[in-house]
Amino acid sequence: MKRIPIHRAALIAAIALTAGAAQAQSSVTLSGLLDVSAGQSKAAGSTSRVWGVDNGNMTTSWFGASGSEDLGGGLSALFTLQSFMRADTGASGRFGADTFWARNAFVGLASKDFGKVTLGRNTTPFFVTTLSFNPFGDSFGYSPSIRHYFTSGTLTGDSGWSDSVLYTSPNLGGATLQLFMAAAEAGSNGRNHGVNLRWGSGAIDAAFSWQDVKKDGATAVADTKAWQAAASYDFGVAKAFGQYGKVDNKTTGNSYDIAGLGASVPLGNGKVLAQWGQIKPETGAKRKTFSAGYDYFLSKRTDLYAVAMSDKIAGQSSGSAFSVGIRHRY
Repeated sequence: MKRIPIHRAALIAAIALTAGAAQAQSSVTLSGLLDVSAGQSKAAGSTSRVWGVDNGNMTTSWFGASGSEDLGGGLSALFTLQSFMRADTGASGRFGADTFWARNAFVGLASKDFGKVTLGRNTTPFFVTTLSFNPFGDSFGYSPSIRHYFTSGTLTGDSGWSDSVLYTSPNLGGATLQLFMAAAEAGSNGRNHGVNLRWGSGAIDAAFSWQDVKKDGATAVADTKAWQAAASYDFGVAKAFGQYGKVDNKTTGNSYDIAGLGASVPLGNGKVLAQWGQIKPETGAKRKTFSAGYDYFLSKRTDLYAVAMSDKIAGQSSGSAFSVGIRHRY
């Protein structure tokens, strides 16, 4: 064998150690979730029942990549690119005209001492508060909270804001502050603002979120101001959730009181889920929604669920739905 001079061997070893350190200082993760179910639905006020295979009844299917790089001194650079998809048909986005990276598309800097700033398209803190304090999470199919704020004609703006800057403070005594802004651009009638404060200690968790919306992307929408107070308490044998908020539509002059109460109860390898929610508008029909189901975990990444919902709008025939589905995270 050919002998390598000691100084050259030392140089090779140093290069190898440097490369290893560089790899350890940065990372990229590919991740996502697929949610597909089969069931039946009947919209409130409708006379027809529809059977189908549906995407995202418990969580909207998505895929993406995220990564970070250690810049030294407690500072790191980060990015996230995430796209929604319709797993029942293989189509991209939540609907035909959806932006490809609609879930998240941002780059930013993070420091353990000063917090995190991300720029691009960010999920709104108001949406995160809504999903965090109800037992069905971000279920557009069955969470009364998500449906009442985001699909019932109350709140304007999407669950994510484009052209936005989001600041998240470090955790200070269990409290985290977020400041959010989406810049006004051509075609909009102003910018969006948001503030979120969350505090948790032991079994209790609580949050207050406020936002003012004038645009969705670069498109002008009805001007709505909304706030929500929410809390949860984990008793061990059950976890209780409560939410109360108000949406004021400055464009139409109408306002909506939105309330929700729910619980999740561990049972076997899963949880029994239940939530009641109500929209009480200043003008218009009151809406009451109740959902219940069981979520069974085959593993940390895969669960099976069966859930049903009753949806009632005053003066209309009742709506209903049920689904049996599977979610897989990767």
